[in-house]
Amino acid sequence: MIRVQTDIFDPGEEMAHLGRAAGTGAIATFVGLVRDEGGTLSALTLEHYPGMTERALAALAEEARGRWSVRDIRIVHRVGRMLPGEVIVFVGVAARHRADAFAACEFLIDRLKTDAPFWKFEERREGGRWVDAHQTDDVRAERWR
Repeated sequence: MIRVQTDIFDPGEEMAHLGRAAGTGAIATFVGLVRDEGGTLSALTLEHYPGMTERALAALAEEARGRWSVRDIRIVHRVGRMLPGEVIVFVGVAARHRADAFAACEFLIDRLKTDAPFWKFEERREGGRWVDAHQTDDVRAERWR
Protein backbone atom coordinates (compact mmCIF):
# COMPACT_ATOMS: atom_id res chain seq x y z
CA MET A 1 0.00 0.00 0.00
CA ILE A 2 1.44 3.33 -1.10
CA ARG A 3 0.02 6.73 -0.11
CA VAL A 4 1.27 10.26 -0.74
CA GLN A 5 -0.79 12.79 1.19
CA THR A 6 -0.87 16.19 2.85
CA ASP A 7 -2.74 15.04 5.96
CA ILE A 8 -1.03 14.15 9.24
CA PHE A 9 -1.22 10.41 9.95
CA ASP A 10 -0.64 8.05 12.87
CA PRO A 11 2.31 5.66 12.35
CA GLY A 12 0.82 3.31 14.97
CA GLU A 13 -2.31 2.86 12.88
CA GLU A 14 -0.19 2.15 9.81
CA MET A 15 1.80 -0.48 11.71
CA ALA A 16 -1.39 -2.13 12.99
CA HIS A 17 -2.42 -2.85 9.39
CA LEU A 18 0.86 -4.69 8.74
CA GLY A 19 0.21 -7.29 11.43
CA ARG A 20 -2.88 -8.51 9.58
CA ALA A 21 -0.94 -10.16 6.75
CA ALA A 22 -1.09 -13.97 6.98
CA GLY A 23 2.16 -15.60 8.04
CA THR A 24 3.63 -12.45 9.55
CA GLY A 25 6.27 -13.13 12.18
CA ALA A 26 8.09 -9.79 12.14
CA ILE A 27 7.39 -6.13 11.41
CA ALA A 28 10.11 -3.54 10.80
CA THR A 29 9.25 0.13 10.56
CA PHE A 30 10.88 3.47 9.93
CA VAL A 31 9.25 6.75 10.93
CA GLY A 32 10.88 9.96 9.72
CA LEU A 33 10.21 13.30 11.37
CA VAL A 34 10.74 16.88 10.24
CA ARG A 35 14.07 17.64 11.91
CA ASP A 36 15.01 21.07 13.24
CA GLU A 37 18.75 21.13 13.76
CA GLY A 38 19.78 24.33 15.45
CA GLY A 39 16.26 25.51 16.26
CA THR A 40 15.93 27.77 13.22
CA LEU A 41 13.54 25.75 11.03
CA SER A 42 10.04 27.23 10.86
CA ALA A 43 8.61 24.75 8.35
CA LEU A 44 9.50 22.25 5.65
CA THR A 45 7.58 22.16 2.40
CA LEU A 46 7.83 18.97 0.41
CA GLU A 47 6.80 19.04 -3.24
CA HIS A 48 6.37 16.04 -5.50
CA TYR A 49 5.41 15.05 -9.01
CA PRO A 50 1.89 13.53 -8.63
CA GLY A 51 1.55 10.15 -10.26
CA MET A 52 5.27 9.80 -10.88
CA THR A 53 6.02 9.79 -7.16
CA GLU A 54 3.51 7.03 -6.46
CA ARG A 55 4.85 4.98 -9.37
CA ALA A 56 8.42 5.35 -8.11
CA LEU A 57 7.42 4.23 -4.61
CA ALA A 58 5.42 1.30 -6.01
CA ALA A 59 8.43 0.24 -8.10
CA LEU A 60 10.63 0.26 -5.00
CA ALA A 61 8.06 -1.83 -3.13
CA GLU A 62 7.97 -4.33 -6.00
CA GLU A 63 11.77 -4.51 -6.04
CA ALA A 64 11.76 -5.20 -2.29
CA ARG A 65 9.18 -7.96 -2.79
CA GLY A 66 11.45 -9.53 -5.40
CA ARG A 67 14.53 -9.43 -3.16
CA TRP A 68 13.07 -10.50 0.19
CA SER A 69 10.25 -12.72 1.38
CA VAL A 70 7.82 -10.05 2.60
CA ARG A 71 4.12 -10.34 3.40
CA ASP A 72 3.16 -6.67 3.20
CA ILE A 73 4.66 -3.23 2.60
CA ARG A 74 3.19 0.13 3.58
CA ILE A 75 4.72 3.45 2.55
CA VAL A 76 3.03 6.69 3.57
CA HIS A 77 4.76 9.95 2.66
CA ARG A 78 3.52 13.43 3.40
CA VAL A 79 3.82 16.38 1.06
CA GLY A 80 3.01 20.03 1.54
CA ARG A 81 3.96 22.26 4.46
CA MET A 82 5.04 20.54 7.69
CA LEU A 83 6.28 21.77 11.04
CA PRO A 84 9.29 20.53 13.05
CA GLY A 85 8.53 17.30 14.87
CA GLU A 86 5.73 16.21 12.54
CA VAL A 87 5.82 12.79 10.91
CA ILE A 88 6.94 13.03 7.29
CA VAL A 89 7.27 9.36 6.26
CA PHE A 90 6.34 5.85 7.39
CA VAL A 91 7.87 2.73 5.87
CA GLY A 92 6.68 -0.59 7.25
CA VAL A 93 7.44 -4.14 6.18
CA ALA A 94 5.78 -7.32 7.41
CA ALA A 95 7.64 -10.56 6.81
CA ARG A 96 7.79 -14.11 8.06
CA HIS A 97 11.22 -13.51 9.62
CA ARG A 98 12.96 -10.43 11.04
CA ALA A 99 15.97 -10.48 8.71
CA ASP A 100 13.78 -9.97 5.64
CA ALA A 101 11.68 -7.31 7.40
CA PHE A 102 14.72 -5.30 8.50
CA ALA A 103 16.56 -5.58 5.18
CA ALA A 104 13.54 -4.65 3.08
CA CYS A 105 12.67 -1.70 5.33
CA GLU A 106 16.23 -0.35 5.21
CA PHE A 107 16.36 -0.82 1.44
CA LEU A 108 13.08 1.05 0.99
CA ILE A 109 14.02 4.11 3.04
CA ASP A 110 17.53 4.27 1.56
CA ARG A 111 16.28 4.10 -2.02
CA LEU A 112 13.25 6.32 -1.36
CA LYS A 113 15.62 9.14 -0.41
CA THR A 114 17.28 9.05 -3.85
CA ASP A 115 14.77 7.50 -6.27
CA ALA A 116 11.44 9.15 -5.46
CA PRO A 117 10.79 12.61 -6.94
CA PHE A 118 10.44 14.80 -3.85
CA TRP A 119 11.82 18.33 -3.42
CA LYS A 120 12.40 19.98 -0.03
CA PHE A 121 12.14 23.68 0.74
CA GLU A 122 13.17 24.86 4.21
CA GLU A 123 11.73 27.98 5.80
CA ARG A 124 14.20 29.36 8.34
CA ARG A 125 14.44 32.58 10.33
CA GLU A 126 17.20 33.78 8.03
CA GLY A 127 15.20 32.92 4.87
CA GLY A 128 14.15 29.99 2.72
CA ARG A 129 16.18 27.60 0.59
CA TRP A 130 15.80 24.48 -1.51
CA VAL A 131 17.63 21.51 -0.01
CA ASP A 132 20.09 19.61 -2.19
CA ALA A 133 20.42 15.84 -1.99
CA HIS A 134 22.99 14.64 0.53
CA GLN A 135 25.95 12.61 -0.67
CA THR A 136 25.43 10.22 2.25
CA ASP A 137 21.97 9.36 0.86
CA ASP A 138 23.55 8.45 -2.49
CA VAL A 139 26.16 6.27 -0.78
CA ARG A 140 23.52 4.42 1.24
CA ALA A 141 21.31 3.88 -1.82
CA GLU A 142 24.22 2.69 -3.97
CA ARG A 143 24.90 -0.32 -1.77
CA TRP A 144 21.51 -1.76 -2.80
CA ARG A 145 22.12 -1.49 -6.56
